[in-house]
Amino acid sequence: MAHPVAQPNTGASATDLSGPALRAFFGLAKAWKLSEEEQMKLLGLASRSTLHAWKAGRVSKISRDTLERISYLLGIFKAINILLPDQARADAWMRAPNSAPLFGGKSALDRMISGNVGDLYVVRQYLDAQRG
Repeated sequence: MAHPVAQPNTGASATDLSGPALRAFFGLAKAWKLSEEEQMKLLGLASRSTLHAWKAGRVSKISRDTLERISYLLGIFKAINILLPDQARADAWMRAPNSAPLFGGKSALDRMISGNVGDLYVVRQYLDAQRG
């Protein structure tokens, strides 16, 4: 029977990770040319003012849900750039119609902006499977 591997406690808290996570997200948002509405849906935000505060660096702590969402998005970004080493193609993939059953002819971004964190997970899982 397999036992879970203990993860080392790095001492990093959600507060410590908030700034770097958001900076990484906003870099990804720029690369993917995400609208504010798309950014809000991907982050699970209901408030545009919160998004603007975060963009301005005014954040003390983001929720675990938001950290999880950003983690999936960064994994998606990394996987796309491994699969499609041309930066322009990798960034365009997000909005391109996709014939894979998971997407049903819509883009990965269409699937991801449903607002459900589970949709981020399945896109990440799909890309990881494509990588082998």
